Amino acid sequence: MNCLQEQHSRCNSGSGGFTLVELAIVLVIFALLAGGLVVTLSAQQDIQRLAETRRQMADIREALLGYAVSNGRLPPPADPTKATSTAGAGLIDEGRVTGVLPWATLGLPETDPWGRRYTYRVRTEFADLPLGATIPTCTPTPLPALATFALCSAGNITVSDGLVDIATNLPAIVVSHGKNGLGAYLQDGTPISGASGEELENANNDTKFIAHAQTTSFDDEVVWIPLPILMNRMIAAGRLP
Repeated sequence: MNCLQEQHSRCNSGSGGFTLVELAIVLVIFALLAGGLVVTLSAQQDIQRLAETRRQMADIREALLGYAVSNGRLPPPADPTKATSTAGAGLIDEGRVTGVLPWATLGLPETDPWGRRYTYRVRTEFADLPLGATIPTCTPTPLPALATFALCSAGNITVSDGLVDIATNLPAIVVSHGKNGLGAYLQDGTPISGASGEELENANNDTKFIAHAQTTSFDDEVVWIPLPILMNRMIAAGRLP
């Protein structure tokens, strides 16, 4: 009888729960699954932010063209160093050719989905000449009465894919500095330093920019105003010739 009871006890102890080794294995599996889920959610958020950035930049392009049709010129950039709460933040800054997108003037979001302002550059004659002024790059006769530039005007911004030029003669360009934000301005008016290589080219305030598929060292998104499209919109609106 005692022998049968002992065997019964052993049987129950063997089938009544997990051993410490089995529990450890289960915990490791759960940890791996949870870790994989976190990575997946983070990646999904990055994908969503990138898609939203591209949607915003398409809206920005249309807003810039709409401003030109309404005002006879593209808007000058806003002062990048003004904090959001400062008077004049997000408004066009006459005479400026590089800065940040004038979000308040255009009625657009201040930042990209990562919380950084969009860099914006424009050539002077497309944004900052008075109507009827002499145009530096050409001398049409008569001068346009309803635009600061003419059909013979030329842009001075160039975009490369890192090897060859893919767009030239551009009047204006906009950059989102991506997830890492290097080279962008924050809402308090301070820049994020540390841009290097191709990302530095999009943050050094000159007329040369880089645009290509994202890599581990390059996550900028770039959109520009092609000169023929700008001219076509201006002609259709009766601003040119």
